[in-house]
Amino acid sequence: MTDETDPQTAIDAQGERRRADLDDRIREYSAGDDQKGIPFVGAGPGDPGLLTVTGTELLEDADLVVHAGSLVNSEVLEAYCDDAELVNSIGKDLEELIPLMRDAYEDGDSVVRLHSGDPAIYGAALEQMDALEHEDVPTYLVPGVTSAFAASASLRTQLTLNEVANHVAFTRPQGKTLSAEEDHISEFVGMGDVTTCIYLGTHAVGETMDRLLEDGHEPETPVAVVYHASWPDEDVIVGTIATIGDRLAEAGHRASAMVIVGEAVTGAGYERSFLYGDWATRGSQD
Repeated sequence: MTDETDPQTAIDAQGERRRADLDDRIREYSAGDDQKGIPFVGAGPGDPGLLTVTGTELLEDADLVVHAGSLVNSEVLEAYCDDAELVNSIGKDLEELIPLMRDAYEDGDSVVRLHSGDPAIYGAALEQMDALEHEDVPTYLVPGVTSAFAASASLRTQLTLNEVANHVAFTRPQGKTLSAEEDHISEFVGMGDVTTCIYLGTHAVGETMDRLLEDGHEPETPVAVVYHASWPDEDVIVGTIATIGDRLAEAGHRASAMVIVGEAVTGAGYERSFLYGDWATRGSQD
């Protein structure tokens, strides 16, 4: 592979173009518009019904679907990809994926890149898109429902609640790809009115909770772990900073769960908002 077609070279080149000026398509298209190129579609959290209408239509018309393996519920593929060739991207690097999608697109096939959840959240989509764009293959994003929202629905609560949680943080714990200095979970929890949604951290819940306790956070702070939110085998485990590690270990889940920390987990103690009160309606009164 030459430097001109090396994915990292392509990523760097696209980054320089992006610094210089906004892509003209930003002013031409909005999310949901029909566009030319390979769509990077969010498959949603798992349930096929939570895939967007646009995502459904693109999958049904696809000749090739490159999907995120077991991270995408097989029911989604069975429901919408009957006529497409399916390629599992797990275990394949950019040097393999980019020519695969490029060649199919240039041969006139309708290609869809299917990511789990929403591609904008820990999806590693942009590096693929930049590599394809560098080879004159246009791409675009189609949003999906991220697992934090499905977990919130399963818990029958809101991530934001008046006087309880005014902010939401999407984050991940320290590990192979994130240093201890880059782990801000303790800071988010310490703010008090933040609902902290932890991605990619099921395997490290015990260690993460231990660090929160060492940092002096309230042991009784509510925590929920929602495994496979919206999948048929969904499992909801609720506890506190002090107890959730042991409860999750007993359940045996090591991946594919959303961890939510904060008072919004229980949905208790919030104040009525102004939205439907006298404050909101007084202007329409005689």
